[in-house]
Order: sequence, then C-alpha cells, then structure tokens
Amino acid sequence: MRAAFPSVFVVAALMAVPAPVRAAVPQTQASADHNLDERIEKRLSASTLKKYNVKVSVTNGIATLTGTVATEADRLKATQLATMPGISRVDNQLIVDLNAPAGTSGVKSTAKEGAEKTKEGAEKAVDKTKEGLSKTGEVITDSWITTRVHSKFVGEDLLKDSNISVDTKDHVVTLKGTVMSAAGRARAVEQAKDVEGVHRVIDQLTIGPKK
Repeated sequence: MRAAFPSVFVVAALMAVPAPVRAAVPQTQASADHNLDERIEKRLSASTLKKYNVKVSVTNGIATLTGTVATEADRLKATQLATMPGISRVDNQLIVDLNAPAGTSGVKSTAKEGAEKTKEGAEKAVDKTKEGLSKTGEVITDSWITTRVHSKFVGEDLLKDSNISVDTKDHVVTLKGTVMSAAGRARAVEQAKDVEGVHRVIDQLTIGPKK
C-alpha cells in the first residue's frame, strides 16, 4: 500500500504543469497597436509638440501622423517621438503651416502676449495696404502671386531638380511636389512667404527624387 503514494504525487504534479501554460494568452496585434498608440500620444503630449493638432494612428505596427505643425523641425521631431520598439515604420503626413500655433514650452507672459498682438495688428494693417497693388504698381491677384512664387524658385541651388507646383487661393499659397532635401523644402517655403500679398503658406512638399 505504501508503494502507491509516489504514483499519486507524480499524477498530481503532471496535472499541475499545464496550468501556467494555459494562462499565458498572446497579445493580439490590435491590442499591441493600441498600446503603441497611447505611448506615442504620451510622448507627444510631454514634448513641445503638445500644442499642435497632431493625431496618431497605429495599424499593424505602422504609425501614421496627421495634423499641422509650424516648422520642418517640428515635423522631424514628431517622427523621432513616434519611433520606438514595436513600430516598423512611421508614415508622417503632417503638414507644415507657418501659421500653426507656436509649440513652445512654458507660459507666455501677458505683457509679451499683448505686445505681440499689437505688432500682429500693425502687420495686418500694412498687409491690407499692400493687397491692392504691388511695389511695381501691378494688381496683386492669386495668379500674379503664383507666377511670382514660381519665379522665386528659378536659379535656387537648393531647389535644383525639384518638382514644385504652386496653387494660390485667396492669397494663401499651397506648395506641392517634391524637393531634394529638407533645406530645399525650407527654402521653398521661405521664398513663397516673401512674395508680396501672400497671407499664408501651406507646405505639402515631400522630400525625395523628382517624380
């Protein structure tokens, strides 16, 4: 009768082994994507990009960024913050808009904010006086602005081999197409902004080979 006890213990031990194995449930892709989405959003919220309207969507390990930021540097920073273990690729679809809210840390003083508003009001008043005619006496229309922006790009070394289309509506210039570098992209936006009558520049340029 005593010899039966070891057999009982062996059977009990074998029955207990599968329990931990059954408890380990693999994480689904959807759950992993959701966790990565939340981690990226926390990174963005803790950075200087928190004041921008940046949306994050993670699907099958690919993070898609949409929204608007003020500079190319902000756009690149968003890509860096979204890059983490578990993310296979970052699809950065952010639009660079010079009029996007400034992504600065800290609280702006009331006095400084008031001074900036006064300056902004003065600049707008000056812009209104320039809306009608250019310095050369030409009428500033959307087509006139488009032509002037295109002419600004001619002879620019940074824009060599670029393919840029310019669309102007209500004095708002939208740049589309490809440039060869981030420096070229910044230069195109800068040149477009310098044209008389331009109220705003929307940058939808991409960096890569000419298509």
